[in-house]
Amino acid sequence: MTQTVQLPLWLFILIVLFAAVTALSHFLLPSVRWFFRRRLERAVKQLNTRLARPIEPFKLARRHDMIQRLIYDPEVTREIVNYAVENGVPENVAFQKARSYAREIVPSFSAFAYFSFGIRLAKLLANSVYRIETADSNDATFDAIPKDATVVFIMNHRSNMDYVLVTYLAARSSALSYAVGEWARVWPLSRLIKSMGAYFIRRKSRGALYRKVLARYVQMATAGGVTQAIYPEGGLSLNGLLQPPKMGLLAYVVDGFDPKGERDVVFVPVAINYDRILEDRVLIAADARGDRRFGARISVVVGFILRKLWQRVRGQDTRFGTAAVAFGAPLSLRHAGPDAKVEDLSVQLMERIEDAMPILTVPLLAHVLLTQKSTTPDALYDMTLSLLKQMPEQNRVPQLTSLSGDLDRATKGLSDRGVILLDGGVWRICKGQEPVLRFYANSIMQFSKNNAATAK
Repeated sequence: MTQTVQLPLWLFILIVLFAAVTALSHFLLPSVRWFFRRRLERAVKQLNTRLARPIEPFKLARRHDMIQRLIYDPEVTREIVNYAVENGVPENVAFQKARSYAREIVPSFSAFAYFSFGIRLAKLLANSVYRIETADSNDATFDAIPKDATVVFIMNHRSNMDYVLVTYLAARSSALSYAVGEWARVWPLSRLIKSMGAYFIRRKSRGALYRKVLARYVQMATAGGVTQAIYPEGGLSLNGLLQPPKMGLLAYVVDGFDPKGERDVVFVPVAINYDRILEDRVLIAADARGDRRFGARISVVVGFILRKLWQRVRGQDTRFGTAAVAFGAPLSLRHAGPDAKVEDLSVQLMERIEDAMPILTVPLLAHVLLTQKSTTPDALYDMTLSLLKQMPEQNRVPQLTSLSGDLDRATKGLSDRGVILLDGGVWRICKGQEPVLRFYANSIMQFSKNNAATAK
């Protein structure tokens, strides 16, 4: 026992490292994790006193526990057995497949990352790019929803800025949980997005096992009171029109709803419109090709964001016009009745989004130019004013008294982009730019009596 043992220096260092790691994992790290978790729980408790809808325990649960709960769910377990039988593989292989799906879907929400970093970044970026307008009725609409109901925002999808915009606007009320596609599965962006509470979905996956894991996660989150945001169109609009709704996530919510349960589910239609969409030419080009292949690289997007933030910090006006958000009339799943079909609900929700769509200056201007082709500045103002008066008053963002200044900014922005040209005292559409104007005019097509030529 007292004999001297000689070891190479590298082996001695390796043994010491293994011993240190073992000591940390068994003695120090659990205490450290407990200490920080206690501090986090106190911080979240204080934060919840300021939120209209406190963060539910389901959202704060440890990611490992959520994954375990998901893969051992009875419905998922039955689907694991079916997968093993249909594919001729052992059940433990099918189980590991379900686990990999759960790890991919389940987020790792961090209240600290969301409210201390994410909200500040969203606010800074949103105000750097746009002048933000919200409908006067938004707060009243949201406050009227019962506090014990799960809120699901149903939104039209115009731009990737939708995520930033609605996250920022909902910051005073609750923490949103988004479904994001494959575009966000890029390191380190994926880690940041998961820490913000978003969960990844595979748009093209048709496997029954994957769909069951995803469905049960959505249903668990809904039953747990997690405020969610869903884009029923399934992707960005390529032509400015609302797209036919897809039933996926909405069907999961409806199928998992218990009419006799304590918690109602309330869908809140959210209409979003812009004077300028950052990806407009990319979307228009994809629409012309008839595909959904977008050429924008993540490096270009990150570079754009950093450039705008730097310009904002230096005090420059970097905004592209107005971005507006309006809530439509909420739809209670309990009041819809137990026989409500998801197809009917989706149609109602899209109609309510359409009815609540904010009317902005650039869509008005685009509509006039598409019908007139060329016009003098004075005539352009008169026709835009006349068109604005025909629009529902509650949807108008530019007011009759401020239209002149708004119109000057809109014509300057479109002129700088090479969409329209002031030639000999007459505004004309530049060659080949009609699709750009039509893209914006289509967003308010439902309010115009002469909309056929615009949407063509």
